[in-house]
Amino acid sequence: MISFNVQSQQKFFQENTAVNFSHVTIKDSFWLPRLKTHAAVTLPACIYQSEIATNRIKNFAIAAGLAEGKFEGFVYDDSDVYKMIEGAAYSLMNNPNPVLEKKMDSLITIISKAQLPDGYLMTYFELGDLSQRWTDMDKHEMYCCGHLIEAGVAYFEATGKRSLLDVAIKYADHIDRFFGEGKRTWVPGHPEIELALVKLYRVTNDQRYLNLSRWLLEQRGHNRGTWNSAYKEYYQDAVPVRELKEIGGHAVRAMYLFTGMADVSSAMKDSTYIPALNSLWNDVVFRKMYLTGGIGSSRANEGFTEPYDLPNKEAYCETCASVGMVFWNQRMNMLSGDGKYVDVLERSMYNGALAGISLSGDLFFYVNPLESDGDHHRKKWYGTACCPSQISRFLPSIGSYIYAVSPDKTLWINLYIGNEANIKIGNNYVSLLQETLYPWDGAVRLTVNPEFSDHFNLKLRIPGWCKSYSIKVNDKPFEAIEDLQYVTIGRKWKKGDTVSLTMDMPVEVVAADPRVKANVGKRAIQRGPLVYCLEEVDNPGIDHAQITNSTTYTFQKESNLLGSVVSITAKADGNQTFKFIPYYAWDNRKPGKMKVWIKYHE
Repeated sequence: MISFNVQSQQKFFQENTAVNFSHVTIKDSFWLPRLKTHAAVTLPACIYQSEIATNRIKNFAIAAGLAEGKFEGFVYDDSDVYKMIEGAAYSLMNNPNPVLEKKMDSLITIISKAQLPDGYLMTYFELGDLSQRWTDMDKHEMYCCGHLIEAGVAYFEATGKRSLLDVAIKYADHIDRFFGEGKRTWVPGHPEIELALVKLYRVTNDQRYLNLSRWLLEQRGHNRGTWNSAYKEYYQDAVPVRELKEIGGHAVRAMYLFTGMADVSSAMKDSTYIPALNSLWNDVVFRKMYLTGGIGSSRANEGFTEPYDLPNKEAYCETCASVGMVFWNQRMNMLSGDGKYVDVLERSMYNGALAGISLSGDLFFYVNPLESDGDHHRKKWYGTACCPSQISRFLPSIGSYIYAVSPDKTLWINLYIGNEANIKIGNNYVSLLQETLYPWDGAVRLTVNPEFSDHFNLKLRIPGWCKSYSIKVNDKPFEAIEDLQYVTIGRKWKKGDTVSLTMDMPVEVVAADPRVKANVGKRAIQRGPLVYCLEEVDNPGIDHAQITNSTTYTFQKESNLLGSVVSITAKADGNQTFKFIPYYAWDNRKPGKMKVWIKYHE
């Protein structure tokens, strides 16, 4: 059974700040090949789909007067272009590419020319009936603006160029002129702009954007939305956000909303939303989250139903929602300093989100079931292409989830990913080398090189899956005291100091909560942060697979399997064996059945 510490005390307003991945160079045998594939394959695939295979970019060109034609696609298609640019910006930070940058500059020029003089920018309305803009709260105008803001901020931070940031500011100013206290009422049908406005506030230091974000959050739950009352929960509009207790409705909208609430809480140092965020987190993690960190069990509403309704084959688990879990849980960790949030972040990242893209980097899952009859496969693109563009912007940003710093001269090590980082701790600049084979191995070695000898703290996260570990400082045992899943090492550090963390990583047999009917009489296999599954290509008898208390497990590194994985072999009664592979790697070979949850007998 997965366990999380429900009772751990919240230390809200920890004032932690994530170390931006521009200060982190990934040198990890697990993630670096994926980042190279992202730059070489995923980004070009997203550009091709946006520019050649669909009208997403052409819509901007038509609106700019640079091409002829009419709008084609869905109302929210502009957002996919913005997310693609955001992913390109993140890639450029650690992988300078003049050709890609020139391509983005050209695209940004087209976008800027498509913007109306008053700042409005939405090709659906510009190429349709402009008189209908701001008449339908479910037409994703603010959602698209949010993704524009995120792209503008990212491209500015990556290149120093303000071109797209200025477009975003102009649109945000347009919205601020029309909406807010004493102005027009509005409830965005799809939350996103709330968290984006906080990013814009942090870049510009303009309080208007933070105030607008808070105002938009406060519009919800007061019968101001234009949708039928039966859909209020779907739109996250059933009750005022501070009164939320249980998660419901559309999963991705929920993740963006809660991330925005956490961001506003942090920026305003206001604990108003914290009780609601705590209640919502407990509800989703303990009653509505899959083992993979995926959320949203129902295809009907792309979201939640009643507690413990977690079917496997019919699971929706949208890739965007798993990435959203990473966003939200990072913010909760920054606010509280509690490692339980990183447990969920890590679970969602390595399983629910990473499964959303093929090992080849050019095929994508929208839906991530935990069981398949062999008829569920990744695709090159989707009509609604939020998930490909989402994973494209997420992958190159993973360096931002590894470290955080706090004003008390503490460096938080949240994820174990091989990298070199340069981090400011107090008035000192510290070069940190992290070496590890995680997630395949639980050994981590840190080499600390401060600019000058100085006293500061390192906080090492102990993952919830880890039941036994040891720590050494300069190769001498360190007596660890754990608090909220972190071990603190405070000392005067000098160049060349080392910390070694060794975490036992056995195979774990996991049981679901007995109230999850779909998994009664079943078990799943997990090792470290990775959930495992059976595929028919390795297990012709997958329909008869069964484990018992006497089943034994061995694991081995297979360099030639699925881009190099550690597989697990289960040996059951009668010498029957089954081979498990990491869940994220399924559907990359011959089509066939797949199962995460396996029949179990005492």
